[in-house]
Amino acid sequence: MSTPEAITRDQFRFFERLRVRWVEVDLQKIVFNGHYLMYFDTAVAGYWRALALPYHDTMAALAGDLFVRKATVEYAASARYDEMLDVGVKTARVGTSSMTLACAVFRGEQLLVSGELVYVFANPDTQTSQPVPAALRAVLTAFEAGEPVLDVQVGSWDQLGSAASALRTAVFVQEQGIPADMEWDAADAHCVHAVATNRMGQALATGRLLQHAPGVGRIGRMAVMASMRGSRIGRQVLEALAQAARQRGDHQVILHAQASAAAFYQRAGFVAQGEPFVEAGIPHIEMARQP
Repeated sequence: MSTPEAITRDQFRFFERLRVRWVEVDLQKIVFNGHYLMYFDTAVAGYWRALALPYHDTMAALAGDLFVRKATVEYAASARYDEMLDVGVKTARVGTSSMTLACAVFRGEQLLVSGELVYVFANPDTQTSQPVPAALRAVLTAFEAGEPVLDVQVGSWDQLGSAASALRTAVFVQEQGIPADMEWDAADAHCVHAVATNRMGQALATGRLLQHAPGVGRIGRMAVMASMRGSRIGRQVLEALAQAARQRGDHQVILHAQASAAAFYQRAGFVAQGEPFVEAGIPHIEMARQP
């Protein structure tokens, strides 16, 4: 009988980092066995973000959904309270109507738990199986092959306005409650716009660059689909706009960051300048960096 292949970290491209919470530890002072399935599910949600696929929008576009058919867990060692764990997820197999995700929990290099989740792609109303769509299969294959799953386009409002306006409406008008007449202005027609799109053609993030002063660009209207935040998509849009500013000769880019997003821009090299102010009823701070 052949020996199963050892499971190691380098077999996974994606990891979700988790910290063991007090509520997850049992009377043996180790993580209760059932919680590892929750760790798997939490990591799978992160895996979808890494694929640049907003789960519910994607399933609606594909006219189906994924239902768990089988879940297996194999325990090698135990995790304990407050430990940092890395949960790896990868697509192990895509069949005709099902797909298998391999999961593994590591503490450093040590494998603690491994398992598989088998999903069936099915009609959401009848739960009858149907073929895994070619578009979904292509995204999974591309990601596991190390290929990019996101494309950032830079262009004019005529080229990108339809996608950008839908995102900005969802984020600024519907989510944040900014009046529509404050969101739209004549500058859109003259700005450089950027839109991040996934392999299924779904627009996930946008932003724009205008000429604030000679040699100074101003980035604004940065909007990321709610379910995609934290996946570095916004950072790619930001850098695409900064590159556009650099290419046209700007020596500085500024932006008015919402206070809640200031840390995001700081990580991208922006430095706060001046005093905080309120814009459209939301606290802001001006920030700047070289493009």
